Amino acid sequence: MKKKIFFVIPLALFFIMVGFLIIGLQLDPRKIPSPLIGKKIPRFNLVELSTSGSVITNEDLPSTPFLLNVWASWCGACLQEHELLKKISDSDSIKVIGLNYKDSYSEATRWLLKYGDPYTKKIFDPEANLGLNLGVYGVPETFLIDENGIIVYKHIGPLTTETYENLLNQLENKKP
Repeated sequence: MKKKIFFVIPLALFFIMVGFLIIGLQLDPRKIPSPLIGKKIPRFNLVELSTSGSVITNEDLPSTPFLLNVWASWCGACLQEHELLKKISDSDSIKVIGLNYKDSYSEATRWLLKYGDPYTKKIFDPEANLGLNLGVYGVPETFLIDENGIIVYKHIGPLTTETYENLLNQLENKKP
C-alpha cells in the first residue's frame, strides 16, 4: 500500500503541474490588468523633451481623449510601432503624447529627428517617476486617456492597426 502512495503522489503532482503549465501557456501576457483603469493619470511635474526644455504637468495635457505612448530610443519594439503612431498623429483622429522612459535627453531627441516625431507633447522621464506611477512594465506601452484625464485602457507591447482600433473601441464603449 505504501509503495502505491509513493508512486501515485508524485504522478498526481506531475499532472497538476502540467495542468498549470497548459493554462499558463494559453494566457496573453499583454492582457495584464492595470489597477489604474478608471483612475486619473498620476500627477507629475517633468521636463518636456523639446528645444525649450520647459516643465510639463498634468495641466498641459489635452482636454480631449488622447494616447499616452511610453517609448525609448533603446527600444526596438518602439520603432516597430512608430510608423503607425505617425499615421495616427497625421490623421488628427486623436492626439498622441509621448512619455520618454529611462532614456537620455540627447538620444531621445536624436531618435525623433531620425525617425520622425508623432507626439503633440513629449514628457521626459529619465528616472521613470511617472512610468512607475503608471505601472509601466516595459516599453512600449500605450494608455488611452479620456477627456477627464481618466485612464480608460492600457496596451502592453507595440501598437498595431488592430490594437489601435481596439483602443478606440474602448473609448466608444465608455461613452453613455
